[in-house]
Amino acid sequence: MTSEAVEPDFDVIVVGAGVAGCVTAYRLAEAGRSVVLIERGEAPGSKNLSGGVLYSRVMEEVFPDFLTQAPVERRITRNYVQFLNGTSSVGIDYQDSRLSDPVNAVTVLRARLDAWLGEKCEEAGVFLMPGVRVDEVLTEDGKVVGVRAGDDELRAHVVVAADGVNSFLARAAGLRPQEPTNHLALGVKAVVSLPASTIEERFHCADDEGVAYAVVGDCTLGIGGGGFLYTNRDSISVGVVLRLDDLVAKGVPSSEVFEHFLTHPFVAPLLAGGEVSEYASHLVAEGGLDMVREITTDGMVVVGDAAGLTLNTGLTVRGMDLAAASGIAAATGIDAALAAGDTSKAGLAGYRTALTASFAGQDMQTYAKAPAFLERERMYEQYGSLLADIMYGAFNHDLSPRRHLRDVAKRAFKRSPVRLRDLFSDGLAGVRAL
Repeated sequence: MTSEAVEPDFDVIVVGAGVAGCVTAYRLAEAGRSVVLIERGEAPGSKNLSGGVLYSRVMEEVFPDFLTQAPVERRITRNYVQFLNGTSSVGIDYQDSRLSDPVNAVTVLRARLDAWLGEKCEEAGVFLMPGVRVDEVLTEDGKVVGVRAGDDELRAHVVVAADGVNSFLARAAGLRPQEPTNHLALGVKAVVSLPASTIEERFHCADDEGVAYAVVGDCTLGIGGGGFLYTNRDSISVGVVLRLDDLVAKGVPSSEVFEHFLTHPFVAPLLAGGEVSEYASHLVAEGGLDMVREITTDGMVVVGDAAGLTLNTGLTVRGMDLAAASGIAAATGIDAALAAGDTSKAGLAGYRTALTASFAGQDMQTYAKAPAFLERERMYEQYGSLLADIMYGAFNHDLSPRRHLRDVAKRAFKRSPVRLRDLFSDGLAGVRAL
């Protein structure tokens, strides 16, 4: 039997009710398309623990009332970038009212956010199917025509794979090969409950303002990656992201790295008195543009983490805003393909065109060299110690005659394993990558 002989159940099947899946489904429903949104968890967000920083302006394009109606935690008005060493830390504390009006970024807890997005999808007419695991894609004559879940089959003109970084749908359709381990990282994170008043006092926040910490160095015991800490309304999201290839090579248990970060003299006071309410680990895309390969095939598109759309520049870690942008682009491309009656790979090409033209596609291109730059081992041990030694020389008044800062830096540099050629090489690579 050919696919033309079977009437599709829906125009579009979206698998995965995260940010990318929900935005895709919502925009298509707004355009009058019949959409089913399938979620493996008992409800959208039920399998998404913790949260992160969401650069929220893209969400306001989809939901104009997002900041007042969505369950956001705090507006990020302060960003702290820190080199952490065993007994010292050197950081840049950047606070700016311009990040508050208009709002640039907010912290969110995914269990709450995804549940809200699911509700918005249902209000728009999306048929939500929670608690359903998709087992495979259905293909006929080389084209994806639907999905199978247990004994049930659903058919559609287009299937959207929004099933995360491990996307078995994309792999089954031949769009994603097995990723090399340097393209993946293991995120280990927790949510630590604290009273809102305590958070505001410790982090010098007012009202719904918040802070985002990006940490590199001793937080990962020399393993490629970094630590993070974000303030929610009455909790702290804290964790480490460890590059998978380096984690395996060094043979250190991820739980040991995580516990080391939580008990570090710089971090522990910020969490003191808190209670861990959530704990989780999961894989994270780290390959940048190299992970974004084919995102369309006959009858199917891939969005969000499933398409490799995550960016880590060392200063910011972005995934949710890119996921939302890919959902907007996918809905645009799919709607055009349905209108033209051509859901082949060629007919769905408008998705990639729209994604490439968006800020998300352009940012992926701009930071294409960032993953390779962040693989340089000196970033995780040597530079933090070098900076601390320079600051120590500047602030340690031991009754000896003072030296110019230039001379202090030279002495610290001579004691450091960082060579001049390393500094020039890394500096040039950083300029090109970031």
